Amino acid sequence: MSGAASGRASPRRASSDGATSDEYWMTRACELALLGLNTTTPNPRVGCVIVNASGDLIAEGWHRKAGGVHAEVDALQQAGADTRGASVYVTLEPCNHQGRTGPCTEALIAAGVSEVIYGMEDPNPLVSGRGLARLRAAGITVRGPVLEEQVRALNPGFIRRMTSERPWVRCKMAMSLDGRTAMASGESFWITGEAARADVQHWRARSCAIVTGIGTVLHDDPALTVRDPALGEDPRQPLRVVVDSRLRLPPEARLLRMAGDTIVATCALNRPHLGAEIWGMPSVAGAVDLDALVHKLAKRGCNEVLVEAGPGLSGTFLRAGLVDELIIYMAPKLLGSSARPLFDLPLDFMTQAVQLEITDARPIGADWRYVMRVVPTAPPTFG
Repeated sequence: MSGAASGRASPRRASSDGATSDEYWMTRACELALLGLNTTTPNPRVGCVIVNASGDLIAEGWHRKAGGVHAEVDALQQAGADTRGASVYVTLEPCNHQGRTGPCTEALIAAGVSEVIYGMEDPNPLVSGRGLARLRAAGITVRGPVLEEQVRALNPGFIRRMTSERPWVRCKMAMSLDGRTAMASGESFWITGEAARADVQHWRARSCAIVTGIGTVLHDDPALTVRDPALGEDPRQPLRVVVDSRLRLPPEARLLRMAGDTIVATCALNRPHLGAEIWGMPSVAGAVDLDALVHKLAKRGCNEVLVEAGPGLSGTFLRAGLVDELIIYMAPKLLGSSARPLFDLPLDFMTQAVQLEITDARPIGADWRYVMRVVPTAPPTFG
C-alpha cells in the first residue's frame, strides 16, 4: 500500500550500492531497531531516521523498552529544531493512540516534518492505518511500505500476536549428525560445543518466555537464564514456563532460585506450590493443552517463545502445529541407533512429513546451526 498527500517529494538518489535513498535510509532504520532486539518486549522493535531536504542525516532514534520514548520521538529529540521540512523514515507506522507514551503522530506533526516513509503498517488493531491517516490529514506526505519483508523480519512475534493472538514459537534442539539428542540412558552433556551453547544465549535473550517440560527439569535441573556477559551485566530474564501436568516440580529446582519469574502450567490445581506462579490449564488427554498455553502467553504480552525441551514435549508442540521455527544445532558425531530421537513424531507415511524451509545455515564453532521455518500445510495425521 502507498499513499501521498501534499508536500514535496523526498530525495531518492541512488546510493553507492545501487539502492535508492529510501532503501538506504530504511535499511539504517532497521539496523537501529535491532538495537532493541532483547529489550522492547512486549512492544515491537522500531527504528527511525530523520533526513533533511538535501538528503543529509539529521538524527536517529530507536525504541529501547516499553514505557520509554518511541523511536520517532527519540529521533525528534536528537534532532532538536532541525526537523521542519524533513523526511522521517520509520520501520513501523507511527502510533496514533495514547498508551504509556503520547501519540507519535502528534509529535511528528508538531515537529513540522514534510513526509513520513514507513516500512510496514502496524498490525496492532489500535493503530493499523490510523497513524498514516492522521499524518495525511495533517498535510504530511506518507509513502510506503519500503523494504517491508526486511521490516517484518524485525518483529515476527509482535506481528503474530497482533494478528493471531499467539506468539511466534521457536523450538531449539541439539542433535548429533544422525539426529539423536541423548543416549538411551538419557546422558546428553554435551552433544554440542561451547560456542553453540553460547549462541543459544542470544536466542534466549530475545525471547519473552522459555518453555520446558517437567521431564527436562527433573533430569537436567536447568537454570534457563540469560547469563552471557556479552549480553550485559543485568540482562532482561525471559519468563520461565514449566509444563508440568501433575505438578511434580520440586521446590529445590534451580530455576526457582534464579532471577526472573517462573510459571508452572499444570492441570493439578489441588496441589499448592511455593516459589512459582501457577497457571491452571485445560487438559488434552491428561496433559496441558499447549494451544491454550501459547494463547495465554500471548495475553501475558509474549511475542517470541523459545521451547527448550526434550523430544516428547517438543514433538507435541510440533504435532499441534504450534512451532513456527526450528533452531537446530548439529554436532559432528554419531550417537547410534539406540540413542533418543530429535522429536517424538510417530510418522508412518511420507505424506505425513513435516515440511521445513532452511532460512539460515552456518558453522558455530565445531557445530552447525540450522534455522528452519515450518512450512504451513494441512494438519498431518499422526499415528
